[in-house]
Amino acid sequence: MPSLVPSLPPGYRCRPTTAGDVPAIHALVTDCERQVYGRARSDVGAIAADLTRPGLTPESDTVLVHDPAGRLVARAWVDRRSAVDVHPEHRGRGLGTALLAWTLERARQAGTARVVQTLPDADTDAVALLRAHGYEPLVTAWLLEFAMPDEPAVPAPPAGMTVRPFRPGDGPVTHVLVQDAFDEWQERRQAYEEWAAHIVDRPTFAPERSALAFAGDHLVGAALALDVPGTNEGYLEQVAVRHDHRGRGIARLLLRHSFRAFHRTGSRSCTLWTHSDTGALDLYLRVGMTVRHSSTVFRRDLEGLDGCLAPSSSR
Repeated sequence: MPSLVPSLPPGYRCRPTTAGDVPAIHALVTDCERQVYGRARSDVGAIAADLTRPGLTPESDTVLVHDPAGRLVARAWVDRRSAVDVHPEHRGRGLGTALLAWTLERARQAGTARVVQTLPDADTDAVALLRAHGYEPLVTAWLLEFAMPDEPAVPAPPAGMTVRPFRPGDGPVTHVLVQDAFDEWQERRQAYEEWAAHIVDRPTFAPERSALAFAGDHLVGAALALDVPGTNEGYLEQVAVRHDHRGRGIARLLLRHSFRAFHRTGSRSCTLWTHSDTGALDLYLRVGMTVRHSSTVFRRDLEGLDGCLAPSSSR
């Protein structure tokens, strides 16, 4: 299938992503995060994991944009999901519009029925651009924070239950637990390799701060932690409780174990993301977390979308 080239402003050039580009992409993404959030949040492992998503072919599904001096100033990727990042110093020049159009056309070419993209609500210009291209809100996501000036208290576990940190070999059973718990709202189950690349195989995975709950010998809950460099705070990537053990305080117990573990290593706050489909916001608020930021997941249905870019064999 011929490649697609975004229609870039004069002086900019593009090419597909390679594995060696991950550090430069990470620097670009964190510059964008500082512009919106006032701090960086992503780590190199998350960037690398996105490039190994099942079904994503870097040669055709990714684009890096360099300015006339050869500096990386924008990037995009798309399969079912998509991302577009433009360096703050290069916004307002048409790069975001060109890359967004490219993601839509590439998804249409690949036969994708719809594409989704997540944007911080504070990035009003980017939100307006998505809405102008026919994207509609799908779900709301919140970044929640738990302040820890003092060591958090940890409640006693329910009778017959134990909690311990994640150990080597816990990956497969934890994967099944998480996928079963998330089946109620997620679009598809992740294979172990995909899930592990985003969680337990990431360089920032923190097993000693990840809490697992067992009823007897059966895993019934998990809070999976990351130690993201440069943030000086804890982060929980996934929290899951088996359906038949909900309503017993297990999620609160797991959160408190992880909060305490982070506090003992010097962190004075811990964060996590949740979204409206999970129905978990009230739980986190009751635990004492507060909303720091919100984002919206937007969806664009591609049925009937006319082609807008010409195929090319070069970039």
